[in-house]
Amino acid sequence: MPATHTSLHFHIVFGTKDRQPFIADPWRNRLHEYLGGLVRAAEGVPEAIGGTADHVHLLAGLRATHSLATFVQDIKQTSSRWIHETIGVKPFAWQQGYGAFTVSVSNCEAVRAYIASQLEHHRTKSFQEEYVTFLKKHNVPYDEKYLW
Repeated sequence: MPATHTSLHFHIVFGTKDRQPFIADPWRNRLHEYLGGLVRAAEGVPEAIGGTADHVHLLAGLRATHSLATFVQDIKQTSSRWIHETIGVKPFAWQQGYGAFTVSVSNCEAVRAYIASQLEHHRTKSFQEEYVTFLKKHNVPYDEKYLW
């Protein structure tokens, strides 16, 4: 085949260090917009971005040439620097790890809706409960002592 054709959609989740509620309402949307810009700058497609005070969700379309680990690391580093310098939250940090789950095209709309409803969703479920649910749903083995 003379060309490469891909449909690579990832639901990426990462939280603030120690799940601290650093991401405040007044600038949360600015952060989500900034994250979208970082995805575009990396030649990805930001399909949905949302979250709460202690974590974010990204639905991103990536290229076959992307390294997922490098992509997430760059977004976390650059956004952390932006939060320090632009927002002025000096103690802010992202947790070291992240979750990334592949999404079929047929499920992208459901994931977009899920991300859009984060504030409502987390009125009844913590980030920790949500994350463990994702791991179980996607059959990802984990050890509880290394999650938080």
